[in-house]
Amino acid sequence: MVNAKQIESAKEHFGTVLEQQLARVEVLKQEGDWTDYSSISPIEIGMLGGDGIGPSISDETQKVMEYLLRDAVSSGKVNFRVIEGLTIENRAAKMQSIPDDVLVEIKKCHVTLKGPTHTPERGDGWPNIESANVGMRKELDLFANVRPVRVPKLGIDWTFFRENTEDLYAVGSQGINVTEDLAIDFRVITTQGSRRIIDAAFAHAKRTGKNLVTIVTKANIVKTTDGKFLDMAREVSENYPGIEWDGWYIDIMTAALINPARQTQFQVLALPNLYGDILTDEAAQIQGGVGTAGSANIGKRYGMFEAIHGSAPRMVAEGRAQYADPSSLVRAGAMLLEHIGYTDLGGKLHKALDICGLYERKLVMTGRDTGSTSAAFGEYIMKTVEDPNVEARWDEYVKAEA
Repeated sequence: MVNAKQIESAKEHFGTVLEQQLARVEVLKQEGDWTDYSSISPIEIGMLGGDGIGPSISDETQKVMEYLLRDAVSSGKVNFRVIEGLTIENRAAKMQSIPDDVLVEIKKCHVTLKGPTHTPERGDGWPNIESANVGMRKELDLFANVRPVRVPKLGIDWTFFRENTEDLYAVGSQGINVTEDLAIDFRVITTQGSRRIIDAAFAHAKRTGKNLVTIVTKANIVKTTDGKFLDMAREVSENYPGIEWDGWYIDIMTAALINPARQTQFQVLALPNLYGDILTDEAAQIQGGVGTAGSANIGKRYGMFEAIHGSAPRMVAEGRAQYADPSSLVRAGAMLLEHIGYTDLGGKLHKALDICGLYERKLVMTGRDTGSTSAAFGEYIMKTVEDPNVEARWDEYVKAEA
């Protein structure tokens, strides 16, 4: 029997969600210009340990970053700031995805490097609070999740631009159980949000000499929201003569990424939030696993760089945190270096990570005492990146693998 009160309650709830999102659209219409890091001194880099293995890999990543930026730190151009409190225990105690005092400290930084954080799920004992990642993306308007995947021996050189602030994730904690039998979640796609992520993808293609942007949707089925995303691709493409674009559906795209006959045709890809989350994990596995991939969350004012894997609480419970692979967060650190203007250092760090983790592999990470510790692997990376022949070594390994 349908209960009229339940329906009215659901309508009221939906109305609140609509009001919030319409207000957000008005804010998007007023956004400013991109940050010019060349005019900032010092650039404040925040370190957020997170949960589980997060503090362990964050410590090693900070050592690598401070080593590479030692001249900039000593001259006052760069400063590192350790920010405490972005833990599941503190977030649950305060019932906030990002506690207010932690957010204040984060906003004092221009960019942050963040270890993995635990997101509560139904039945795991933690309260239903929003993901810390989603919270940061909203609070700092980090709308572009940028994930590069490169496998030179396969001819793979992909850069994913995943929209970060909309889609199902935007209101993922605001769904409603209308009745005991009917649960509803909401999906948010806006003109402004779609346009800016697609424009960022095209701008990247133009800047890096690429000539194809691939838009991934399910617009044949999800006609309204995915349809809008596809419409924005058509509009934005007109501003980039010489760069082609094509559209793929998410289901067949997951197959295409593992098809050797297709892999080399993709260059820059732009996707709504959920599809981007799924597809970039698949792409990272092709590269060598989610532990090898870093991620940038970029807005016009702030940037947050992170590992793309989880917090691995089982490793901590079993006393294996010291064997956690720091590669993903170090890779994010390389992306951070490039973002704030240290392009050469970032490029060398990317190549050192390829040498250490994919090609040479003098030390192997297994997550157990059968492999290297995080600290030893961090030292290996630092020695490699400081080798004056690192780029020649990288070229040699790429050619050998090919």
